[in-house]
Amino acid sequence: MKFQPTPVSLGLAGLLLTMQGAALAQQAAAPAEAASAPKTQALEAVVVRGIRASNERSLLMKRDASANVDVITALDVGKMPDKNLADSLQRVVGLAVRKDYDEAEKVAMRGANPDMSLILFNGHTVSGGDWYLADQSSSSRSTSLSLMPSSVLNAATIYKTSQANIADGGLAGTINVTTRKPLDEPQRLGGLISAGTVYADLPGKSSPQLNASLNWKNEANTLGLITQLFAEKRYVRRDSVSRLGYGANSGWDVINTATMLGVTDASLAGSGYKAADLNGVRLPGSLASEFVEGVRDRKGGMLALQVRPTDTLDLGATGFYSKMNAANFGRATMGAINSMLRGLAGSTGETNVFTNSNGQRVYAQIKNPVVVEETTLYGDKLKVLKSADIVFPDGTTPQYVGNSEGFYRSGAAASSGFLDFDAKWQASKDLVLKGLFSTTRGVGTTEMDRGLTYARYGTGISYALNGVHEAPDLKYVGAGTGATPALNPDGSGYKLVSRSLANKYKTVDREKSLALEGEYTQDSGIFSSLNFGLRYADHHRDFRRTIKAMHAAFNPLTDTPDPSLAVSYPGDFGAALGGGNWERTGFYFPRDFLVGYFDKAIKETTPEFERYVASEIELREQQSAVFMMQNLEGDKGWWSGNIGWRLVRTQVDAMAPNPVPAGKCQRIEPGKPVVPCAAYPGAIVTAGDAVPYFDNTPWNPAAGTLYYKTRTSRRFDNLLPSLNLRVELAKDLVGRFGASETLGRQNYNLYGAAYGTPSCSTGVCLVSGPNPNLEPMTSRNVDVSVSWFFAKRALLGVSLFDSMIDGYAKTGTVRQDATIDLTDPNTGVTRTYFITTTGQQKARIRGIEVSYEQPIGAGFGFQSNVSVADTKVADGRPMPGVSKYSANLGGYFENDSFSVRLVYNYRGKYVSSTTAPSPTTNSQGNTVINGVTMPAAPTMAAPVSNLDLSINYDINSQLQLAFSATNLTNPARAQYRYSELEQQKLDVSGRQYYLEARYKF
Repeated sequence: MKFQPTPVSLGLAGLLLTMQGAALAQQAAAPAEAASAPKTQALEAVVVRGIRASNERSLLMKRDASANVDVITALDVGKMPDKNLADSLQRVVGLAVRKDYDEAEKVAMRGANPDMSLILFNGHTVSGGDWYLADQSSSSRSTSLSLMPSSVLNAATIYKTSQANIADGGLAGTINVTTRKPLDEPQRLGGLISAGTVYADLPGKSSPQLNASLNWKNEANTLGLITQLFAEKRYVRRDSVSRLGYGANSGWDVINTATMLGVTDASLAGSGYKAADLNGVRLPGSLASEFVEGVRDRKGGMLALQVRPTDTLDLGATGFYSKMNAANFGRATMGAINSMLRGLAGSTGETNVFTNSNGQRVYAQIKNPVVVEETTLYGDKLKVLKSADIVFPDGTTPQYVGNSEGFYRSGAAASSGFLDFDAKWQASKDLVLKGLFSTTRGVGTTEMDRGLTYARYGTGISYALNGVHEAPDLKYVGAGTGATPALNPDGSGYKLVSRSLANKYKTVDREKSLALEGEYTQDSGIFSSLNFGLRYADHHRDFRRTIKAMHAAFNPLTDTPDPSLAVSYPGDFGAALGGGNWERTGFYFPRDFLVGYFDKAIKETTPEFERYVASEIELREQQSAVFMMQNLEGDKGWWSGNIGWRLVRTQVDAMAPNPVPAGKCQRIEPGKPVVPCAAYPGAIVTAGDAVPYFDNTPWNPAAGTLYYKTRTSRRFDNLLPSLNLRVELAKDLVGRFGASETLGRQNYNLYGAAYGTPSCSTGVCLVSGPNPNLEPMTSRNVDVSVSWFFAKRALLGVSLFDSMIDGYAKTGTVRQDATIDLTDPNTGVTRTYFITTTGQQKARIRGIEVSYEQPIGAGFGFQSNVSVADTKVADGRPMPGVSKYSANLGGYFENDSFSVRLVYNYRGKYVSSTTAPSPTTNSQGNTVINGVTMPAAPTMAAPVSNLDLSINYDINSQLQLAFSATNLTNPARAQYRYSELEQQKLDVSGRQYYLEARYKF
């Protein structure tokens, strides 16, 4: 890519060079023995004790920093009801988190989605895996903090304005988490042992929580170590109602009398409506209930070594590893309203299987409709079918009305680890050199995802929506009890219709990096010191899905389990979801049964044959950067700042799967000699790609689609200038100004996803695929803040920020400049296809943050903050993962032996869709309703608030008892589509209560 600097880049770079020249001139004239001026930004050398002392230290660190930063410390976390780092970070103004089962996981900053935030540990990135299979396959850049217990934290510095010496990649901001240094510990020998239990009230189970650390250093303070181990387990459960369903039944659709032939004037007689009145009315495709259980079993540890062989040399090494086992078991009971109205009987979403009652195709009718009007989030006026009876005509035999399924995902786990080596050398009185080498690896796995699907048969569904925060009324008509997996004599009830594939998912993320940095002390007028350095990182991202072969094709006559082995949903299922009359019964087969069932069906072949190449992601990204930053400080320190630039190069090499034209290559049977394909030598002929390989069935080498991989390589260069100024406007009143250009790299799947199924319509041929030409996102940022430190441990602060983003991803774009020749699957003729992929567009985020905290007296105090971020994307769609409003309010009391803290958190609505959609997903497309074109409906998460509690009592100087509770209000978390009249999902996860004893020595 040809480098094109912006006017801002040129201006700031020129100013920096001019100032550096002046600095060198003044330095040459200055006495060599000039004393070093005190530094104003020593953010890591802080020891705090107690809530009030911790608050004071954090505010001092914020006050002295040149950039706009927030800081949380180890003791902040210890006095909070926080169980991982994301729990802790959500308390910071301008930060919001994504929660899974009410433990925070991913962090978003200042109105941007989590992929735009960079999280560092000790100054380097950390690879992580995801425990849930959808996240494993999405390949986003957001860092999951569910693996990081809060106990590993020494301090976290949240940089809201950038500066040149911070690693690039944080478009919206950067969070640097530091771990403890052995030689900074106050005691030569000390440690902490914490043992306790957590009780989760929804699953009704308790589990152990263990944490221990030991620190030692020699008397000379030249050698030390810290070791920490943790084992934290908790059980989770989620009860939900949703619009989950197969095929078109999932989500929402509109009534179309051209395909829903049962909706007629005659069938609506007496309702006050004609069939034409209902055309275009929004209706739920399904009404479903979901019952999910799982475990979060997190184990790991950290080891830190530090050596100071001389007064001028400091060496350190830190290793960390954490693995969380998260096996999960999901069950669902789903309706099929859309299929019923269209006369479809495809029990897993097929559109070529039709209803049949006594030899006739039948269509469900709409009886007793109640229609209301909604205003969509885009301002369009639509109508919604709030309640109705969806029933087949009288005398119809039982037809397909829904499904029940149970999927057990064993071996679901995520792990993350890093090893870093750091060195600091005082080369001379004025020059300090630093080095940091790190290697990190994260893995996300699901060893097997397997399940059974039953179809349900009856004569209708009756429903009424009760608002976004309450479960809908729901009744199945003529469909049996819903708790027994068997058909009744009249044909109603359940029948097994599908056995899933035996899928395995694995994502591996790894990186090695080296950073070298120097700081040269100038003490020459306003020039205090010069930072300079370089960094190189080699990053790899790989995703594979593998699929086991089966001994035989699914046969419901021989493969249906004994119904008596099924288990019913618990009696309290859905009790916290509200609502009136809705079916809370359901069945499933125990996980051990499912494991044995599939073990008997699975046929072992070879690892190569189990590959599903179409889904693979294989990407290498090399990042290199050089930087220079001039630190500035005015006379008597009344103002300070820095100005700098960072030159960044990103090299992206991706291997994208391409389909081989039909008939060009032969697939190799497992265990047979490999014969390369002459027409496509790179074809992966040994991969099965989910083709059947049954016993006693002739091998078909032409079955399915084969793939070969093509390499794409692109290079992108960016110059990132930055400027930060800090000014003492008056006593205790600090103003800051920041201007910078930041960079955020695109999600991995946008570069390396496979090509989809080709299609041609009206002479235009399209195929979905990756876009190797996507440039990194850049953002031009301005930040202005004023902080008034009006009393000890008190702050009133206001920040205004504005970020203009270039290169934000827009999926579903047709590239007119890129084509590929593929075989038309319908005709077998080779055609030229335009590629539907990801394009780029502009976006803008503007906002304000307000913080107010102060002690009240007698040990009482409070902390509060609120942020507003207004996000605009060029195509008018909301940005995923972004809340406009967020707020925190916390009160505390502390004396010498007792402390209590109560924390309230609020997060406004946001798009809950994945922040890393496939480039084939037309997530920013349009839909046409009654002839009006409008944006497709996103899935919105409704506003949610929560309350957490922490209580600590010191029995003596060594022994402490601690109680904490999270999710105290047990809020029902709601999702909706165009408006809150279109409820998409409602779930609850219960409360968690922790009791711990901590012994310090």
